[in-house]
Amino acid sequence: MHERIEHYDVVILGAGAAGLFCAAVAGARGRRVLVLEKANKVGKKILMSGGGRCNFTNRVVEPEHFVSGNPHFCKSALSRYTQWDFIALVERYGIDYEERAHGQLFCQNSAQDILTMLLQECDKAGVTVSSRCGVKSIEAAGDSTGRFSVSFDQGPDTEKSNRSAVCQSLVVATGALSIPTLGGSGIGYDIAAQFSLPLTERRAGLVPLMFSDDMKSICERLSGVALEVDVHCNGQSFTENLLFTHRGVSGPVILQISNYWYPGNTVSINLLPSLDISQWLLQSKRDQGHSLLRSLLAQKLPKALVAELQTLWWSNDAERKLADYSDRRLSELAALLGSWILKPSGTEGYRTAEVTLGGVDTVGMSSRTMEAGGHDGLFFIGEVLDVSGHLGGYNFQWAWSSGFCAGQYV
Repeated sequence: MHERIEHYDVVILGAGAAGLFCAAVAGARGRRVLVLEKANKVGKKILMSGGGRCNFTNRVVEPEHFVSGNPHFCKSALSRYTQWDFIALVERYGIDYEERAHGQLFCQNSAQDILTMLLQECDKAGVTVSSRCGVKSIEAAGDSTGRFSVSFDQGPDTEKSNRSAVCQSLVVATGALSIPTLGGSGIGYDIAAQFSLPLTERRAGLVPLMFSDDMKSICERLSGVALEVDVHCNGQSFTENLLFTHRGVSGPVILQISNYWYPGNTVSINLLPSLDISQWLLQSKRDQGHSLLRSLLAQKLPKALVAELQTLWWSNDAERKLADYSDRRLSELAALLGSWILKPSGTEGYRTAEVTLGGVDTVGMSSRTMEAGGHDGLFFIGEVLDVSGHLGGYNFQWAWSSGFCAGQYV
């Protein structure tokens, strides 16, 4: 089949948040931009994010909200295109949004509002966005017509056409391995490897934790129960909701801590983070000495959880009144409630992970332009890089900030 050769200033691989935003910024500078998306629709991950409402940024964005082998790398981009810049764009489009806990900003209507805005920005800037495009090969062209040649096919399987685009700048915005059903893949890593760029170890992040020991059956019985807890692991801690599932534990607090958990680690859960538990139990012994411990705890914790904890920790004393517990025994139970040590067997993996930790090593990247050192015109933005945000709009902000920086220089 005959291959059509087209010429562009910039070819961007991936029509997600980072790719579309970079395209709009580059196009507004007068660059001729082609965006290639392998899925049948663009922006799929944007549309499903935040329960279909898209948590597009956060009011408070600091470098410590990001995980990277090089923690300083994200600072330049985040300061050059801030959350306030993106909020101003959202407001310019008249998109209604709301602030939820922890400064998270969500669309009031639908994530479609954000995708429509990005596509309108691309349209205004004369960007060509093509879906159903599978990249077959990338070559360094290195001649007067362009630095890179991208060969790809387009269309449904039955009627694909072969196309080829030559460009001065190639931007890899392919995302990563998380949620393969929405187009997650490792092609960005393959491209990095082709150009001998180092990769850091990758693993699933913002992901539920699972158990294979007795804790698994406890979680099964508690499936659907949620409560606010404080979770610690490897010197990090978060206070948000925990949700028990059939396979283990999930909810915002678990997704957050999963970025810092490694196989073999334990996590410590404080079930009553707003209390001095020991003091409360000792005071309750004096004030409500006739009560049972489970009745007291059921005032603060879900009943089903209290029943499981009783089986674990004080089954022999289940019918004993508070007044009959020694102060020392109550202090021991307080310590357990304040630091329930669990050892997950693993995570649910990329199938449900919201991000991929690790990726293209930032050591060889320009933090100002996102260009790969030693490869003029080759840029990496968004999740494919070894920069991952906490839950709460940070990964979108990284997409906007890194996309903006590359868009200024491609």
